[in-house]
Amino acid sequence: MIKITIIGSGNVAQHLIDAFAKSNAVEIIQVYSRSQKQISPLLDSSKITNDWNALAQADLYIIAVSDDAIASVSSQLPFENRLVVHTSGSASLATLDDKNRKGVFYPLQTFTKGKAIDFKTIPFCLETQFENDYEILKKVSQSISDNVYKIDSHQRKALHVAAVFVNNFTNYLYQLGNDICQENHVPFDILKPLILETAEKLLTLSPKDAQTGPAKRNDISTIEAHESFLSNENQSTIYKILTQSIQNHGKKL
Repeated sequence: MIKITIIGSGNVAQHLIDAFAKSNAVEIIQVYSRSQKQISPLLDSSKITNDWNALAQADLYIIAVSDDAIASVSSQLPFENRLVVHTSGSASLATLDDKNRKGVFYPLQTFTKGKAIDFKTIPFCLETQFENDYEILKKVSQSISDNVYKIDSHQRKALHVAAVFVNNFTNYLYQLGNDICQENHVPFDILKPLILETAEKLLTLSPKDAQTGPAKRNDISTIEAHESFLSNENQSTIYKILTQSIQNHGKKL
């Protein structure tokens, strides 16, 4: 069994604790958390510490903290030449302190507190300094996921930016759509089948082939009617930018 210590107590850390608890290939021997309260429902209290010097020997240390805290946390680890990884999509391998063997263990998914996730479907993007360490990360990843990729820091940053477009920005557009519905006393639920169908299409079509709508058709009369309807300046500005971007895809705006 591969022995793991998780450092952190946020959403990613909590989801990893839950996933690893169901694995027969790894064992969580310890979690470092400044607050035992957040972790205690998930793990025996004897395995939780807030003392750096009390960290037990493990095969792998997973730092699951905010990007800004990775460097500081890795520098405080009281040992050398052990395998230490972070879970960030945008922080480079170099963010970790040089005294230990470095790696990245990035689960490309959105995590929300209290929302269960099927880890088997989550892509894990892995990077290490040394090939032997990659094999360890690969075994750990495969113990909870069916999707494991060897991705370098530049590729991971590209994936993280792309993920912001397809997840964070898209969800914000859902929010704007919800606002428009509320402002006009229309149930947002009416749009949910459309949202699901749009996502389903991407399982068999490229985003380019799946694109529909007035901007794709260059339906000027409909576009002008929509722009006239939108009295909210923020909604109108975003509508115009996205319409122009679709019409001129691949060209400068």
